Amino acid sequence: MRPFTFSRPEAPALAIAGKDAASRFLAGGTNLVDLMKYDVERPAAVLDLGRIAGLREVTQAGGTLRIGALVTNADAAAHPLVLAHHPLLADAILAGATPQLRNMATTGGNLLQRTRCHYFYDRQTACNKREPGTGCPAIGGVNRIHAILGASESCIATHPSDMCVALAALEAVVVAQGPEGERRIPMAEFHRLPGNEPQRDTTLGERELITAVEIPAWDYGAHRTYLKLRDRLSYAFALVSVAAAVTLEGGRIAKARIALGGVAHKPWRVAEAETMLQGQAPGEDAFAAAASLILRGAQGQGHNDFKIELARRAIPRALHQAAHATPQSHVEKRIA
Repeated sequence: MRPFTFSRPEAPALAIAGKDAASRFLAGGTNLVDLMKYDVERPAAVLDLGRIAGLREVTQAGGTLRIGALVTNADAAAHPLVLAHHPLLADAILAGATPQLRNMATTGGNLLQRTRCHYFYDRQTACNKREPGTGCPAIGGVNRIHAILGASESCIATHPSDMCVALAALEAVVVAQGPEGERRIPMAEFHRLPGNEPQRDTTLGERELITAVEIPAWDYGAHRTYLKLRDRLSYAFALVSVAAAVTLEGGRIAKARIALGGVAHKPWRVAEAETMLQGQAPGEDAFAAAASLILRGAQGQGHNDFKIELARRAIPRALHQAAHATPQSHVEKRIA
């Protein structure tokens, strides 16, 4: 690990004033510290946000749930307001990492975690995300865990978060503060597809600081699931995951939200598929049609071709679980 300066700003304004291209914000450190050890991140300065007051609360006002950026994943998953109003988020968080990591990882840090691509972490290989213009060896290389949607000639990596998939399905908003004040960024606009600038993961400004995530009210109750398919049932990133929630009226779908993880550079959501399900009776034909819309344009890279069929089967299963109010358990280590 390379030398760096370390400071602990005690207010958002001080953190923002001290931030530049050569520095990094530190929250739980579960991703940043790893990247520094691997020499992928080389900050000249680290700004520890742990002493900033007001970023560890979970509150609700006017039906909107607000989760502070420094709320740990463990605290968010167990918080009474989250469990009462957005259990889908708790389900997704519990599907990720380990209890020890969830005790440290934060809401803001989870949003900003980097890809787990093998080539990104290995400084002995080229990587456009790490060093733009050097190439993407995953294309034509070992790419079993890589993207089937939204990829480009520059990068086929995937975003690793479980929490973010649920936030995308729930139409959350990221609250950020910067030199020009506060702004709200819809989850659909927060993460970027790689295009020809794969080094840019988000639309966050260089000196902007995430302060909270806000989730609008929606009473879906038990009609939700977070289905995560992976190589083993614990401490593994998703090959394909599906966050799904629905509301039913008169035996038909009144509203549906679906987001996929493990398949793209960002949580993948196709509004057209959700609209198509409105007014339909929940059933395999409708769910299969939704899957086809969501996976339109999906393309494998060789080793990950199986992900297309895996996703095609996972989406109907998740929608079936949501429609029948039988959410996937992430406490019992089995696939329902």
